[in-house]
Formats: sequence, C-alpha cells, structure tokens
Amino acid sequence: MFIPKIESMRRAIEKSRYTVALCGSGIMEECGYIVLKKPDRAYEIETKYGVSPEYIFTDSYYSTRTDKFFEFYRNEVLKDIEPPETSYRLAAMERAGRLNCIITSNLYELAQRAGCRNVVNMHGSIYQNRCNHCGREYSVDYIKNSKRVPLCESCGSVIRPKVAFFGDMLDGRLIARTAGEVERADVLLVLGTTLDSDVFGNYIKYFNGSKMIIVHKEEHLKDKMADIVIYDTPGNVLAQLGY
Repeated sequence: MFIPKIESMRRAIEKSRYTVALCGSGIMEECGYIVLKKPDRAYEIETKYGVSPEYIFTDSYYSTRTDKFFEFYRNEVLKDIEPPETSYRLAAMERAGRLNCIITSNLYELAQRAGCRNVVNMHGSIYQNRCNHCGREYSVDYIKNSKRVPLCESCGSVIRPKVAFFGDMLDGRLIARTAGEVERADVLLVLGTTLDSDVFGNYIKYFNGSKMIIVHKEEHLKDKMADIVIYDTPGNVLAQLGY
C-alpha cells in the first residue's frame, strides 16, 4: 500500500541535486538496541544501578564516580551491534550518487561500517577514546578489556570515550556542519526519528529544499510538515527504492 509513496520518494531523490539523511534512534532499534532514554530501558538501568541513565551517562558522573561509570558504560553502552539494513541501503544510495551526506545520532559508526563515506557522527563514536591528559588514543577493545577504570599506559590518567554524554555541549564544528548540510539539502530524508526529536528538531528550521520525506514506524503530530510520510522501518522502505 506504500507503493505510490515510494514511487514519489524515488522520483524526488532522482531529481534532487543534494540529498541528506538524518538518522535517528529508530535505526538503532532495527539492530535490536533500545536507546537509554526509552522508558522501559531507563527503568531497567535505574533498577540495576540505582541511578537514572540521564544521570549516570553524564560528565559529572564520569568525573566523580569513574569506576561506576565505566561499569555501566562497558555493560550497557559497549554493545556488539552490527549495521542494520538501513545502513547498507544508505551506502548503496551514496555509491549510486543519490545520497550526499548522512547525519546520525548513534555512537556505533553504523553508517561507516556499512560503507558510507560522508557521515557526520553528531554524538561521537565508541571507537574513539583519548587520554584526558596526554591525548594518546585508545581502541574500544582497550576500554572493554580494562579492569575497572581504563588508564593511559603513557601517563596513568583516565581515558575518556569521545562520545557526547547527556547534557554535553556538542562540538561547534559539528553543529555548524549539520546546519549547513540541512540548509544545502534539496531533499531531506528523516529516518527513524521525528521532527520533534531532541537531536534533530533544532536543525529542521534550516531546511529550505523541495522535499522533506519522513520514514518511521509511529505517527507523530508534526508529520504533517513533511511532503511524504511513510510509516515503516527505514530499512524496509529503502530496500524498495532499488539502489
């Protein structure tokens, strides 16, 4: 029943001079991973650790209860997650010249690992870790295999994952690039998220292109602002475009 909308979506993408995809938490859910702020997941974490994810996944908690932070981080964040169908379809669109930039909120480099090249990781990556003191870089495996607090082998200081904790100010360069890419877009794909998103909501105002296309599973009040809305997983829809 989505065929006419998918045909309209394909025509819009083929006519587009510059297409940008905003990829939200719905794509993580395609991997079977439930994000920390989802009510059931947040309750599970608070029951297990005695504090909410909104508190434990913060710079303050990392700085003052470092051993407890890394217990949580290793158990709940450092998951072995494989890229979902959506990420591979985006890579195929990019190779076909139909997608120019992917902007994502996940920490797992799903798009890059699926083969995408022009990606903005707004919240950083679990694969990048740096010593707070001397700047030495460490792999995610070093963090996974460390006992309690991962310390720098060069200077003994605590290593910090290069991810955005809740409440962190995002890198100004990432903010500027994201706004610029959305403003440049002729077609904006909003995948696995809504226009009311905490992550992407502030950037939608920069879009002045011809078509905004939303693909997510559940209806939302602000969907009416889009030109095309399809209620399904992004992976299912992108697979039907034929790229």
